Amino acid sequence: MRVTGTGHASMRIDTGAGSILCDPWVNPAYFASWFPFPDNSLLDWETLGDVDYLYVSHLHRDHFDAAHLKRYVSKKATVLLPEFPTSEMEDEFRALGFTKFLKTRNEEVVELDGGLKIMIQALTSPTDGPIGDSSLWVEYDGVRLLNQNDARPTDLSTFAELGHVHAHMLQFSGAIWYPMVYELPQSAKTAFGKQKRDRQFDRTWRYIDDLKADHVFPIAGPPCFLDDELWQFNDIFGDEGNIFPDQSVFLAEYAKVGGTNGIVLLPGSVSEVTTSGATTTHPVPVEEFFANKVAHLEEMRERKRPIIEAEKASWRHPEIDVLKELKQRIEPLLDESIYLAKGVGGPVRFDLVGYDGESIESIVVDFPGKQVRPYADEKVRYRFRTERALVEHLLHIGEVDWVNSLFLSCRFSAARIGQYNEFVYAFFKCLSTERLQYAEGWYDEHERAVDAEDITLGDWVVQRRCPHLKADLSRFGIVDGDQLTCQLHGWRFDLPSGRCLTSVGHKVRAHRVGEETEVAQPTS
Repeated sequence: MRVTGTGHASMRIDTGAGSILCDPWVNPAYFASWFPFPDNSLLDWETLGDVDYLYVSHLHRDHFDAAHLKRYVSKKATVLLPEFPTSEMEDEFRALGFTKFLKTRNEEVVELDGGLKIMIQALTSPTDGPIGDSSLWVEYDGVRLLNQNDARPTDLSTFAELGHVHAHMLQFSGAIWYPMVYELPQSAKTAFGKQKRDRQFDRTWRYIDDLKADHVFPIAGPPCFLDDELWQFNDIFGDEGNIFPDQSVFLAEYAKVGGTNGIVLLPGSVSEVTTSGATTTHPVPVEEFFANKVAHLEEMRERKRPIIEAEKASWRHPEIDVLKELKQRIEPLLDESIYLAKGVGGPVRFDLVGYDGESIESIVVDFPGKQVRPYADEKVRYRFRTERALVEHLLHIGEVDWVNSLFLSCRFSAARIGQYNEFVYAFFKCLSTERLQYAEGWYDEHERAVDAEDITLGDWVVQRRCPHLKADLSRFGIVDGDQLTCQLHGWRFDLPSGRCLTSVGHKVRAHRVGEETEVAQPTS
């Protein structure tokens, strides 16, 4: 099995029974904030895109690059579709000209022509990607590969049961806006960033240990930030709180925990994977490339500057009455929302900075009141500050997912009182009736689910499944004193009370070993 690195989470897999192109991303994403690094725009995409099969793990724009898919990927390719709850991915592919689809069933192995086998695991909670994320398992002639990209399954046993894996591709770096955009003292940002960076690596080590593949390939990150306004987010300043460590940092950290089987794929690297080993060639030496990372970034910044400026010039739409448009789009969704609106539990404020960089229009999305209105000097738990032009552009293009656009762009600042509230971001990911109804139904089923199985962790008996996204706490749970941490997403719980210390809701059922509880604590 030949694996060609094509940048970020993208790769081309070639076998004797066909080729699969995965997650090709080249064009800037999220308001021209994210670029692939190392740069992959100079690869021979005409050749790379001439494939038998196309797999895109999910609709995040650093995985689903519509312009690139339309121009460079053969429309004769069969699209391998995960079993997602909505038809959005298929609809987007059809709009780009793709006509051949294989609609997979979740965790069901499919044998394609020539003995090529594939299996896709779809994750379908409202917090998995933009309504869905997935991983691809491939087998040919006894060689097995798992492309986990940046999916976070509760465990990898489904793949391990299919046989020993020889190549494991997975995310290790950040893909979020926290804590960089929060209005906090720099010391706090550094501390929170270091915690997140450590959790990212801990989660990665846990997945690697679960699967025990012959070779581990760090992929799906980090992006690079080439706009001058965002340059500080690149991990080139020795900041231990930067959440975007690169592949060379991965190898160094992996070595600290005994990892010796890591393989980095630069764009153009080729790894020949067999049942007995892997031989990899690179366009340039990996160590040499990352030793010159700053120079590479500076060269990219100058070369991509016209692209960024052109994108910025397209964002302003002064003809749009933002308050009026937001009322028309969001208020009907607030009327339909039960779980998300209750979960947010209060007003969310947007401060929109005008073209002059000074004037501000403050608008509130009032979840309890089910309305969008001007800010009325009330206390809010969540506040976002961004350029008015960005929101104008979102309204102009009818964007249904502000997470997969505004928030991932990092072109905003945020402040909050109290704990993280996942429902805020879940709602702004679901600005369409189809998405909202799915999310409401998922939370309805999730909130009413009873998790009766318990496990013992240290001195505590706790429910086996994490109240957040049902991670198996026998694998991801760590107890330190009276606190439980689920390492899958870093959520923490106070065991004596069951209270979640990370977010609103999500109470855990727990009691000390040897103590009986008359009434089980609710899981939400």
